[in-house]
Amino acid sequence: QVQLVESGGGLAQPGGSLRLSCAVRGSSFVINTMAWYRHAPGKQRELVASINNRGATNYADSLWDRFFISRDSAKDTLYLQMNRLKPEDTAIYFCKGNIYTYEEGSLDYWGQGTQVTVSS
Repeated sequence: QVQLVESGGGLAQPGGSLRLSCAVRGSSFVINTMAWYRHAPGKQRELVASINNRGATNYADSLWDRFFISRDSAKDTLYLQMNRLKPEDTAIYFCKGNIYTYEEGSLDYWGQGTQVTVSS
């Protein structure tokens, strides 16, 4: 069974930085595209950034100059480096992975979410 385990959220001051991690746990899987989403209070969930298995990235228009998505294939881990944080970045951040296993085929798996709060 595949699980996505997130870490790295917390409280940051405006202008500060945080790095989120999302580790894929399980056995005998192949990771395809992975992505970060966020859900802020009173707003719809939105795509933050995605990265495919060739390293091609895609960002939300408003975030490309502050956020950076990367993955370490050797560690089966996805990262999101968030810089110059703003209060409006406050949200629960979720990672999602499209992952292939022999038993299930290709499915979307979600992490449990990690809270990011930007406040002075």
